[in-house]
Amino acid sequence: MDIFRKYLGGPQGVAQSSGAETVERLCDRVQSSTLLDDRRDAVRALKALSKKYRVEVGTRGMDIIIKVLETDRSDAEITGYALDALCNIMSNEPLDSEDEVPNHQLPDDLGAQFTEIFIKQSENVALLLSLLDEYDFHVRWPTVRLLTILLTNKIKELQESILVNPLGISKLMDLMTDSREIIRNDALLLLIQLTKNNANIQKIVAFENAFERLLIIVREEGNSDGGIVVEDCLLFLLNLLKNNTSNQNFFREGSFINKLTIFFDLESESQNSQAGWSAQKVTNIHLMLQVVRTLVSPSNPQQQTSNCQKACFHCGMLQQLCSILMASGVPADVLTETINTVAEVIRGNSQNQEYFASVMAPSTPPRPAIVVLLMSMVNEKQPFVLRCAVLYCFQSFLYKNEVGQSQIIQTLLPTSADVNTITAGQLLCGGLFSADSLSTWFASVAMLHAIMENPTQKEQLLRVQLATSLGSPPVSLLQQCCNILAQGGKLQTRIGLLMLLCTWLAECPIAVTHFLVNTANVPYLISQVSSSEGDEQEMVIQGMCAFLLGNSILFNDNQSETFNKASLRQIIEKRIGVETFTDKLTQIPKNESYTKAAKKPNLNYKQPTEVIFDYGFTKLFKSLESEVLRTVSASGDDKEDVKKKMASIKDHESIVDQYKELIKEQDHELNERRRGMEELKSQNEFSQREIGQLREQVQQLKDQNALFKAQKGSQNTQSTGNMKEEVTSLQQEIERLKLSSTEKDSHIDRLRSDLTLAEAQVLAQTSGEDKENNPNELAVMQATLNRLQSENQQIQATLTERDKELSQLKIEHKEQQDTIEQLKVNSQNSMDTTGSPDSETHVNELKERVSRLSEEKSSLQDRVKRSNEENLNHLDKIHKLEAEISRLGDDKIAVNEELETLKKEQEDLLVLLADQDNKIEKYKSKLKELGHEVEEDEDDDDLLDDDDDDDEDEDDIEN
Repeated sequence: MDIFRKYLGGPQGVAQSSGAETVERLCDRVQSSTLLDDRRDAVRALKALSKKYRVEVGTRGMDIIIKVLETDRSDAEITGYALDALCNIMSNEPLDSEDEVPNHQLPDDLGAQFTEIFIKQSENVALLLSLLDEYDFHVRWPTVRLLTILLTNKIKELQESILVNPLGISKLMDLMTDSREIIRNDALLLLIQLTKNNANIQKIVAFENAFERLLIIVREEGNSDGGIVVEDCLLFLLNLLKNNTSNQNFFREGSFINKLTIFFDLESESQNSQAGWSAQKVTNIHLMLQVVRTLVSPSNPQQQTSNCQKACFHCGMLQQLCSILMASGVPADVLTETINTVAEVIRGNSQNQEYFASVMAPSTPPRPAIVVLLMSMVNEKQPFVLRCAVLYCFQSFLYKNEVGQSQIIQTLLPTSADVNTITAGQLLCGGLFSADSLSTWFASVAMLHAIMENPTQKEQLLRVQLATSLGSPPVSLLQQCCNILAQGGKLQTRIGLLMLLCTWLAECPIAVTHFLVNTANVPYLISQVSSSEGDEQEMVIQGMCAFLLGNSILFNDNQSETFNKASLRQIIEKRIGVETFTDKLTQIPKNESYTKAAKKPNLNYKQPTEVIFDYGFTKLFKSLESEVLRTVSASGDDKEDVKKKMASIKDHESIVDQYKELIKEQDHELNERRRGMEELKSQNEFSQREIGQLREQVQQLKDQNALFKAQKGSQNTQSTGNMKEEVTSLQQEIERLKLSSTEKDSHIDRLRSDLTLAEAQVLAQTSGEDKENNPNELAVMQATLNRLQSENQQIQATLTERDKELSQLKIEHKEQQDTIEQLKVNSQNSMDTTGSPDSETHVNELKERVSRLSEEKSSLQDRVKRSNEENLNHLDKIHKLEAEISRLGDDKIAVNEELETLKKEQEDLLVLLADQDNKIEKYKSKLKELGHEVEEDEDDDDLLDDDDDDDEDEDDIEN
């Protein structure tokens, strides 16, 4: 605050000293008072003094007032007083006479200095933006006023501060829907300031549905018949669209161009008279026309302009503009801007150009609109800006329109002339040779656009013959232009004719030949270029003559014996000098008028004296200047070399054109990608802000849902946990049963194999007599085996049935788990999902989701209850299964006991077999001792027979 001490330190009267002391006491009172009423009274007094004693209140009380906004914002009255005081401090509006303090000189930028101090703390700007949430009029309105004042004083700094605030721009845009008009209107002024020269803010504002809101306000206010609010909306709309390709695409893709047509509906009788056009209506129409021109401006990317031009035609806007163009009683400035708008809507678009050519003026007899406009252009009594607009419209009609060029040239030819009608060609010829130099310039430029980049029409124009006077032979249009040029005249007349001749001769050898036929033309050009006297205007004329002479050499096909390429080059070297020629030619692009004309195709001139060069000619000069200098400075070549150079020039031009097209395509692609990247960035920024906003909105729903979640969550968790534990235990029990069953199966298989082996051994070692003596034992063993097999099959069937029950239980459990997970996802989505920028609609949707969630949770509780009952049934089944398993265990014990018995019997059999073998050996040895022969073969055969019988018995047992 040291910068303000000089305004407070010196003696400046008792009034100022008393005021400073009063401010000091009030500030102390605000700081020290504990009662809200006392602070409110002190802030009210500071507000009353803030106009008269801005420096004192600002230096001593600004921080205190900001503190009041932070601590006492719940009280709308004291907040309003504080905001009003800050408005008075920051404002640079002149004081009323009763508020002025004698000998109190203040700097002009005092408000800007206080603004800089205020916004240096980013929390202050955030504080003001948060105050916009208050609906109270005494808080919201002064907040809007204060932000507008801050933007006026320090626009860039405040734009950056608002841009980094997550919800700052959204809160400002919400002001447009405020039902109180004064707040809405001041919010428009605030947003106009906010969106100036800041593309990022413009994109964010556009994505906040600004176009729709603006057009709604315009419609509610009466469209073009509306008041100052409509003007503010259109200024805001221009800020969003101008030089912002992304917003223009968004405007077109959103079909907002279609919604502009109602603005140009001027069919009522009162609007067709001058009395129906109020000053405000003229302003509104003028601004809306600028909006359309912004969309179809030639400076926009070509594809963007073309798309907007198509949209203007299909929605009927071009037809409406042409109706205004031909209507009577339209003010001159509105008519001028309408002509310029039509020019840019049809420029380079063949469909729109064709429609414009068919428009007829409501006259008797009806005339084409082009003819009516040309009549205004060559009429020196018409306003200058209107004539410039007509020329621009005519140029736009002929731009890349060979059909239109042919139609205009045809009206100049003798065979198509009709004495009963006025044609465009007659008007152009009349203007070309008018005494008014400006009319000559307009007609010359209009005619050069009729033949530009069209060699066919250049040759056709050579056929035009003019009757100069009675009894005199007709002369060609080319020669008449040269004759008027040689007579001198005003600067605009000569410049216009020289531009026409240079364009005519460029890339047209036949026209060059016709020009050189008149032997007076070249000497005139030589005399002009070689002259060393003259002012700046004469230097321009000399440079244009040098360019015309250079074209006569560059596009000379040597058909003229007197002035072929070599002779003209030699004349320049001897009579003028190559250096002088080069110096005169290079003076043209250095001229200020040339530089201004080369920037934009539209004629943005205020005074007739500013009209010198044409945009189309500057493009032609730029493309041929280097070729002309190269041709003039080259040494003499034979015809073959000349042909080769011409061919190389054409090849070079074609290559250059190809590279130009390639560069243009690459540039267009690069622009598209940049535009896409910018759109993605802006969408990302918008999404981030929207997410922040939705998080705040959802936080309220979270708080409301917290109690419900706490009550229901514990119950659901407990029931779900119990169910999970029961199902898990069931799964473990079933696995245990499966394992036990598997072990039993393996054990039974082992018993079966052991039993089979035992039978085989018994049958192998027991004689036929023994087998007959032990039938009961084999029957018992076979019965035991059959019983074990039957029991095993029963166990397998029981386990199969239990497996089916387990599978059904798993399916039910999975369904319950899926239901629980879906409920969790729905609950999570209800809290985290991002929706429409319309917060009220989104809150309603979230409330409906919470309601559905409650119903689903109730349904889940019922299902869990039913599941618990089913689980009890399953537990009963498990208990039965356990009892069955216990019984199977008892059976297993019995089988084991029977097995042990079989093993003991097998051991006894083995012992008996061993004793029998010993007896047989003893018997054999005794028989041998007694002399009895023992036949070993018989014994062996018997043994073999016994073995075969044993094998058959084993196969029977296995079967």
